[in-house]
Amino acid sequence: MNEKLKKAFYHIAYWMFVIFVLSFAFRSSWGNNTLTFFFVSTHFLIVLVTFYFFNYRLVPKYYLTRRYARFAFYTFCTAIVSAYFVFVVIVFAYVNISNFTYTMPNSTLFVLVSVVLYMLVFVGSFLSIMNKSVENQKVMQNLLDEKEKMKKSVLEIMSNRKMTKIPYEDIIYIESSSNYIKIITTNNQIESKEKISAIASRLPDMFLRIHRSFIINTARLKEVSSSKVIVDDIALNIGRSYKNEIKEVLNKMSN
Repeated sequence: MNEKLKKAFYHIAYWMFVIFVLSFAFRSSWGNNTLTFFFVSTHFLIVLVTFYFFNYRLVPKYYLTRRYARFAFYTFCTAIVSAYFVFVVIVFAYVNISNFTYTMPNSTLFVLVSVVLYMLVFVGSFLSIMNKSVENQKVMQNLLDEKEKMKKSVLEIMSNRKMTKIPYEDIIYIESSSNYIKIITTNNQIESKEKISAIASRLPDMFLRIHRSFIINTARLKEVSSSKVIVDDIALNIGRSYKNEIKEVLNKMSN
């Protein structure tokens, strides 16, 4: 399943679960399923808009960019506007419910539903901020790791019982063969008993794994098709499980 569709599915499932649980929880207090679902649903729409506006507009634009004063101001304004619409919904509910034969619930129940829904906004927002902070830290760490890799500008590897330094720019591709690897360069071929997965973790982003047996230098990439790539004048097969990852990486490089 596509990552965006998967995330949308989880969001929809979560909020449907929230409506169901709240409707069920307050059903016994209000004594009417229709009335409970009506109020929770109408109130829920305001909470939903508030939640997504806060998490997908205010947090990334102001909080994560450390513009805390504006973040606090716009959060306060959002809370005021949201509270106003909640008040309108409560009044609307009272007016319409009074026109039917339903028993009017205690006003504290209306307030309690509001508090519970906004607690969900608060908890969801807190978790979202924490998640974004962790993601940002991972990105920063990856950038630092990449910078550290690029400082060396050479791949250090044991070959024939001695340390060999190979400039990154000279590497065309790396091939895994049985219990050793071959590093194909512009000048020669170097063999080592290191595993290709261990080498991959030490290489900078200019290198891309296209197959369980191949890592290529994208700086030497000349052509890409659905089943193979050409680096310098050498054609290499693309592994089936690597196709999507290769497509994403190459799209980022072209932008």
